[in-house]
Parts: sequence; C-alpha cells; structure tokens
Amino acid sequence: MSRTETAVPKAEEPEAEVTEAAEDAEAPPEAEARETPETPDEPEASEKPGERDSSGEPGEQESSEKPDEPAPRRLSRDPLVRVASLVTLVAAAAAAWFGWSYHSAAGDENLAYAAERDRVLAAANQAIVNLNTLDHRNVDAGLKVWQDSTTAELYDEIAQGRSRLEAEVKKAETTSTAKILESGLTELDTRAGKAAVIAAVRITITGAEGRPSENTRRFAGQLTRTSSGWKLSALGQAPTGTP
Repeated sequence: MSRTETAVPKAEEPEAEVTEAAEDAEAPPEAEARETPETPDEPEASEKPGERDSSGEPGEQESSEKPDEPAPRRLSRDPLVRVASLVTLVAAAAAAWFGWSYHSAAGDENLAYAAERDRVLAAANQAIVNLNTLDHRNVDAGLKVWQDSTTAELYDEIAQGRSRLEAEVKKAETTSTAKILESGLTELDTRAGKAAVIAAVRITITGAEGRPSENTRRFAGQLTRTSSGWKLSALGQAPTGTP
C-alpha cells in the first residue's frame, strides 16, 4: 500500500528573508566609513616650502605665492612729487622775494627819512647861526640873510623891525657871531612839512672897544618846508629845563 506524503509548506523561510533585509537596513555606518578611503593629512604649517620629507621628495610648496609688490617710485620720476616740489620752491622763492622787497622798502623809507632829518637839522642850524650873526659895518646884507632864512611870522617880524634894528646895530657898532654847540630835532613830519628844533648856541659879541664877550643861549624853534627849502618860522628862548 503506497503512502502518500503531504508536503508541509515552510512558513519560516519568508521570515528569514525579512530578517536579513532588516539586518541589511540596520547595518551601522561604520562599514561605509571603512570603505571610504582616508584622506592624507595636510602638511603642518611649520613646514617650509622646499623642505624635503623623509622620503627625500620635495615638500609641497605654498599653494599661492605673494604677488610681486611694485617697486617704490623714485621721487625724481614721480610727476606729482615733482610738481609739489616745484610749487614749494616757487612759494619759497616768492616768500623770500617779498620778504626782501618789504625789508628793502622799509630800509629805503628809513634811509630817506634819516636823510631828510639830516637836511632839516642842517637847515635849522644854519638859520639859527644866521639870526645871531650881524656886522654893524654891513647891516643891510646881514638883515637880508635873516629874511632869507625865515618864513611865516618870523619873517614878518624881521621885515617889520628891520629899520629899527639896523639903526641900533650901527649906533652900537657891534658885531656878533654864533656857533652851534649842540642841536637836535624834537619833531619831524615830512608829510606836513613841519619840524621842531632845540639848540645850544655860543654867541660872541664884540663892541666898539673891540673886547669880545661870550654867552651861551638855548633856543627852541619851529621850521616849515617851503618851495625854497626848510626855513625857521619861529625862534625863541628855550624854556628852563630843556635838555
């Protein structure tokens, strides 16, 4: 009698396949990491370009070299610097020229003023000497010199008293001379044409008997510039205490 065997289906085989699939899905990433090739370590920063490693091969050079720096421009070839230097030189020259011109002009003014002062003082001295000099033997010529040395009110005084003064000198038969001992201007206004003077004068008077006598007097006068030069416009005794 034949026995018929009934095939029993295997229920656990699909479960095994599912288990294998799950294990594949849950596999750790270490396997992938192991499969990834390791990258070589970068050379240390302290390694200098051109050094050789232990294998004798030249080390890796720096990835990027410094760009060539432009050479500094020479001052003599820089147009901007040359222009600035030229401007500086011109400014310095102009300043020097203006300074010299100002100094020269100031010097010229001072020299002109000093020269005018000397002329005024010389005219004052001569006028004072003239007004204190008179010879009884030539009174008319002497009084004319007096008038030529004066102007304004002083001139008028001499002109008005000329006849009386001439008679007095002839009668006394006196002769007088004068000498400036010291003098100086106390005021000078070249624009206004005015000046003031003081002077110490030694006057010598010789009478009819021929015996001279001397005395010293101090005068203070005013001068005015006229078309014919500086002339005395006033003259009198200097106040007491005048140096």
